[in-house]
Amino acid sequence: MAEYRVSRSGVVLEYRATLQGNAWIMDELKKGEVEISSAFTFRPDDLLVKPTQEEVENDFLFTYRFRLAVASSGYYFISGRKLDIEQDVLIAKSGVEWRRKLFVAERNISIFKRIAKLIPEAEEIIIGGKREDAIPIEVFEDLIARFPNTYEMDRYAEARVTNIIGEYIEPERDFREQYEAYLSKRKSRRSDTPLHAKELLTTEIEKFQFVRDTLKAWLKAGEKSEDQWQKALLSILPLIFPKYVAVIEKVPIDDRYTTPGKVRHREIDIALVDVNGNIDVIEIKKPEAGILLRKTPYRGNYVPTGTLSGTIMQAEKYLFHLSKGGPAAEEKITLKFRKLLPPNLRIRITNPKAMCILGRDRKDNGHQVFNEGQSGDLEVIKRKYANMIDIITYDDLLRRLDNILASLKRRKANGLDATTL
Repeated sequence: MAEYRVSRSGVVLEYRATLQGNAWIMDELKKGEVEISSAFTFRPDDLLVKPTQEEVENDFLFTYRFRLAVASSGYYFISGRKLDIEQDVLIAKSGVEWRRKLFVAERNISIFKRIAKLIPEAEEIIIGGKREDAIPIEVFEDLIARFPNTYEMDRYAEARVTNIIGEYIEPERDFREQYEAYLSKRKSRRSDTPLHAKELLTTEIEKFQFVRDTLKAWLKAGEKSEDQWQKALLSILPLIFPKYVAVIEKVPIDDRYTTPGKVRHREIDIALVDVNGNIDVIEIKKPEAGILLRKTPYRGNYVPTGTLSGTIMQAEKYLFHLSKGGPAAEEKITLKFRKLLPPNLRIRITNPKAMCILGRDRKDNGHQVFNEGQSGDLEVIKRKYANMIDIITYDDLLRRLDNILASLKRRKANGLDATTL
């Protein structure tokens, strides 16, 4: 029987045989080394206290105490030769329950020998702790849980035999069917512990905080021309809308309908390309509150300004001519912008949409620009065009960034996600 005594200085393995007696251990040590519990290999100098001759002769009375691990900078260090592997092992001082299953799976399968086959001999196997190259404790525990048990291994072996000789004899039982039935009933052993990704989430939080603060600073700084706002937003839009992988400008389209019988060559100022090559149109205007709704209502309704109506009309025309271009337009645009696109990505014109970014619905102090009636009518306008055009204010962008940050912070606090993975 093996027990683990964990202290600040290290880990001691206490072992006393329960069936064949203890004398064989000293006999093996005299030969150079002994294997204990089908997991550890010890030499005479690993033994903390040697038994007396009387204790050896009494056989069952003596408990062997081997130095298994020594403390070292937040970890317990195990020499690889004690596990019969080339790599040394470091196990975090906290968060790990020392037990036989930490080292040996069903049928005496050495867990660390399996891991050692995947890691270069010069490297260490690190479990838990703060080291960047460590295997998280949650992942290691999940690995232990996923090792097949004896019943599963028996069913698998029988299924393999049936599979090989089943064509030559008629098996009394169909072990393949039994094995498949067992696998179907077996519950998935997915860990309830979320993925260890706090560092990744921290980086994402810092990125979106920077983007949000930058956009706020731009809005507070004052006047910019429309061209300046376009250039400024295009530098951060792929971060706010990560599905887009490329921004392309002056996209050629053919207008075959404005003047019958004549083709007019036009250009879309700015377009976005998503991860699948689909192209969308974007219109960027200045962040002014007065360019969204007319100040005076028409028959009790607040209607779009000329700027908003004109922007929507322009976007609709771009979408119309773009959709009529077909495969020829796809090829033309792909060839023109191939250096800006990821390798082997081709432009696809498939129900393109437009994004119109303009105006503000909040003041710098956070107060609403519009009254309740104006806000309601603006939402009606947005929804009217939602199937083709997204009308987005600069404050919508800020709210989107705030929501992304809130989600990331919640996921970080809950270990990647509040839901169980």
